[in-house]
Amino acid sequence: MDYTRCSDANVITARYMDSILIGERLIDSVKADTECEFLGERFAMPVMTPAFSHLGVMNGREATGLEEYSLAAKECNILNFCGMMENDMFEKIIATGAKTVRIVKPYADNGKVRDQLAFAEAAGAFGVGMDIDHIFGDNGYDIVVGEEMAAQTTDMLRSYVEATKLPFVVKGVLGVEDALKCAEIGAKAIIVSHHHGRLPYAVPPLMVLPKIRKALEGKNVQIIVDCGIASGADVYKALALGADAAAVGRSMLPHLERDGVEGVKAFLASVGRELRFIMSATGFARVEEIDDTALVVNGASFC
Repeated sequence: MDYTRCSDANVITARYMDSILIGERLIDSVKADTECEFLGERFAMPVMTPAFSHLGVMNGREATGLEEYSLAAKECNILNFCGMMENDMFEKIIATGAKTVRIVKPYADNGKVRDQLAFAEAAGAFGVGMDIDHIFGDNGYDIVVGEEMAAQTTDMLRSYVEATKLPFVVKGVLGVEDALKCAEIGAKAIIVSHHHGRLPYAVPPLMVLPKIRKALEGKNVQIIVDCGIASGADVYKALALGADAAAVGRSMLPHLERDGVEGVKAFLASVGRELRFIMSATGFARVEEIDDTALVVNGASFC
């Protein structure tokens, strides 16, 4: 029998997500409302932007891609995220008016970590956090755009949480053990992610999500999922399996590159419309009601 091995976590994730099917429940259902609560604020839908870094000007437009998708997030009333950047760029993100969580890298220069977290709070960020996905690389500790990364202990992460009044988000959680440590240090949210397949054979976020959700019950930690989120159906599956929200990622890029703010707005609107349709067709009137009772997991193993 021919068998081709595939270590690409993005392919594995896509196949798993597509194996999850959705059943209909139409009688007594109503038009759904996609509004949701996240970290104490109300948003138009449980869809968030990715923590992108280093997006320059696209197609000759004036603003950077980072500013453009932030403007779209503001106009769509969703929570915005941004990643690795210097403080002057973050000021431009805040100037868009988007409610933004700044995710910093695990720099070997710990002073830079603390400076960027403090700067974000002073500048008016909605929240701050750290991308633990990038601690390690092929040759030991990762190097990102010339910057060396470093190991992060539980005590180090706790010190970041204690140093800010803002909600702290840990990005790159892919197992129960790390999720529980995040709860222990006082993180208010985690992003369940394999960072576009950095780890070969990484478990799909939606596969491990139910265990993480169960482990975090009663611990006041909200859950975001990313990796492969490209449609309202993907968001619905994430919510049904235990997430509070889902973040689009590279699926947003073609719209951003081509049409800037308006392209991202149109893409996000399409995701929201499909989410509302599926909620309505499965008997869930509100985001908070969604559970896994309409899912058939591994129902499309033929995909």
